[in-house]
This record gives sequence, C-alpha cells and structure tokens, in this order.
Amino acid sequence: MDKKTKMIKKVRIMADYQFGKGCGEILFSDDVTFQLSRTKRIRQIMIDGKRIATARARDGMFTLSMEAATAIHSHVPAPALRVTVCDDAVPFVSKGKTTFAKHVTSIDPGLRSGDEVIIVDENDKAIATGQLMLSPDEVEALDTGAAVDVRCGCEQ
Repeated sequence: MDKKTKMIKKVRIMADYQFGKGCGEILFSDDVTFQLSRTKRIRQIMIDGKRIATARARDGMFTLSMEAATAIHSHVPAPALRVTVCDDAVPFVSKGKTTFAKHVTSIDPGLRSGDEVIIVDENDKAIATGQLMLSPDEVEALDTGAAVDVRCGCEQ
C-alpha cells in the first residue's frame, strides 16, 4: 500500500469516528490531495484545490468546509450532528456570524462541547458549520452567550 492510500484510509477512519459510520467514504474520495505540516502530519484535505476538511493540530479532529458539512448532512439522519436555529437568526448565521443560545430551537443531545456541528434552519437545510461551545444541556438552559462558533456559512 502506497503512502497516499494509507493517508486516505486514515482520514476515512477518523471521519467515521468523528461523524459516524460511512462519513469517511462520503467526504474523502480517492482523488483527494493532502497538505502536510512541517512535521508531516495531515493538516488539510482538498479536492480539486478546494479545502474539504482541516485536521486540528491540538486533537486531530476535523473542521469542515460548507461542502463537507452539506455532504454529511445528507448522509446522517436528523437530529444527529445538528443545531437548529430559529428563522430570525438564519440570515446572520448563514453569513458566518456566531450562533447564540437564545436562537437555538433544538440540538442533538448526543453532542459535546467542542464537537463540530452542522447548523440548520427550521426546515433542516444546512446553513453553516462550526464548533459547539456549550453542552446541549447548557444551550437549552441558557438564554445568553455563544452556543456555536461558526466557521463558515452557506452565503460566504
């Protein structure tokens, strides 16, 4: 097995662990390219020069592009990996603005603080992706503060 095949297998396993079984195959086709750090660790995974995911340096977990979040969204059934926001917040969140706890109408109870999430509107349309800042219990209990640090929205 050559080096690229090993790296593809590795990122697929990591994606299956982080997002659920089958997500690695959906996200990373055989034509992906890798950008490595100075220490030869995988940093960015790209297809046709566009970033699909980035491996965080501190823990190796993936941060997603909007294209990758949309692909996972179509594969994973609701409410998994999702944070639903009210219609008032959709224009702001889709532009990449922070999602506040008071705007969250529902959240996957299996999430943990620090997880990569897909932010959806009331009709389950993916509008953004980001990192969950609070636990699901805290998001439901609090009316103030940031719930999701949005990385990118569908209108950016």
